[in-house]
Amino acid sequence: MTSPAPAPSRIPEAVHRRRWAILGVLMLSLLIVVLDNSILNVAIKTISTPAPTGLGATQSEIEWAINAYTLVFAGLLFTAGLVGDRLGRKKVLLGGIAVFGIGSALAAESGSPGQLIAYRALMALGAAFVMPATLAVLMNVFEREEQPKAIGIWAGGVGLAIAIGPITGGALLDHFWWGSVFFVNVPIVIVALALMAWLVPDSRDPRPGRLDPVGVVLSVVGLVLLVYGIIKGGELADFTDPKVLATILAGLAVLTAFVVFEKRSDHPSLDVTYFKNKVFSAAMSAIALVFFALMGVTFFGVFYTQSVRGYSPLESGVLMLPLAAAQLIFAPRARLLVDRFGNKATTTAGLVLIAVTLAAFATFEADTPIWLLEVVFFLMGTGMAHIMTPTSVVIMQALPREKAGSASALSNTFRQVGGALGIAVLGSVLATSYRNGIEGKLGALPPGLRDTAAESIEATLGIAEKLGPRGEALVTPAHDAFLHAMHITALCGTGVALVGAVVTALFLPGKPPAAPQDAKEAELVAARD
Repeated sequence: MTSPAPAPSRIPEAVHRRRWAILGVLMLSLLIVVLDNSILNVAIKTISTPAPTGLGATQSEIEWAINAYTLVFAGLLFTAGLVGDRLGRKKVLLGGIAVFGIGSALAAESGSPGQLIAYRALMALGAAFVMPATLAVLMNVFEREEQPKAIGIWAGGVGLAIAIGPITGGALLDHFWWGSVFFVNVPIVIVALALMAWLVPDSRDPRPGRLDPVGVVLSVVGLVLLVYGIIKGGELADFTDPKVLATILAGLAVLTAFVVFEKRSDHPSLDVTYFKNKVFSAAMSAIALVFFALMGVTFFGVFYTQSVRGYSPLESGVLMLPLAAAQLIFAPRARLLVDRFGNKATTTAGLVLIAVTLAAFATFEADTPIWLLEVVFFLMGTGMAHIMTPTSVVIMQALPREKAGSASALSNTFRQVGGALGIAVLGSVLATSYRNGIEGKLGALPPGLRDTAAESIEATLGIAEKLGPRGEALVTPAHDAFLHAMHITALCGTGVALVGAVVTALFLPGKPPAAPQDAKEAELVAARD
């Protein structure tokens, strides 16, 4: 008896056979985008060093170099997903990677912090078209029963990037100029373009949505105003300053207008009806909150290891290995815990573990044994793996397969917005606490230098170095002020992670009841047919 032909909606056999090779190429694309931010983390101190070693960027300029990427990335993801749905995910993927490569080459040759910020925004333009396309292609080359496993491996790629990024960045900074941390993206982009053109099939939404330029402008403008106000408040150590308050309130007003506009639009880039599903909303909130906490802590962690502990960029990169190893080990296996205990227990436990690791940073001093930091990083990576995999599966399976681009865009948008706000808010807490702690120790400096020295630990140590022996008296107070600021910031991050744990405990689904054996056999027969 001849087997029936596959249904038209099924994945073509030729694509199905090479699905794992396609996943590898998609992970390479993910690697490019995530690698950039993980490399930048270890380069923060070098870029903040005066020329010719770095660009002499202030802490607020460093925050903008990071957030210019994340905000443009987040603001364009909705539209990028729709463009991929309409034109074809492969075309968008190729174009996005090419733009990202061009932006990387330009960023490497930046002559000022302002140029670096602008070219980072260009890189984000390309990355915005890459990220939603990778998950959308994945959802269209794997059958539903294999999707959780594929998403777990895809999420493990984040761990690989976290491992490769800091070590690669540290090695480059030990041998080349600071711009090499961006230029290294270029050869990876060339390889990815060749493999994409050869292996990845094209796919699109048969009923794509219309583009929403007004929504995109409102979302980007609102986020930029909000983040600018928060960063400026931290820079001034005064959130009651009229300009700071006005900017923050303007950002909130524009974002409110964005939500109202999207709700009334017949072709919204952000379909707010998705959020009527409490499970979907809780998974999104968990992603945003965990990245809020982690990105903010990663920001100060670099200054702790390099400025206070005296490690080189390469050594700082090696210190991040336990975090990456935990991601690689547990991300592909997290689905096993989900199968056994359910999404609620797995994700909530992951967030509680993240909260514990962040609280540990509030106990670290200049002479804390370094193995404790390594244990904390490993546990942090373990927590992340058990948050990202289950929430990604919940989000991607909450919408139909043809809307995979929208689901991916939403997931990545909340991740990036959470991270950008984490850097802005926790970075401002760090800056304000540091300024308040160091200002009383700067009385011996000329009035013109006091304000500059109080901006960050790097600014204080830079001025101390220029003063020679007279500046040595500033080093210990700078370390003490930074550690106090780090403790306060870590506790703020702990609170945010605990809020996420409460949200997931209340709203994510628990373990589903086991299906009767007869029902399982019926499902298998239906799947074969």
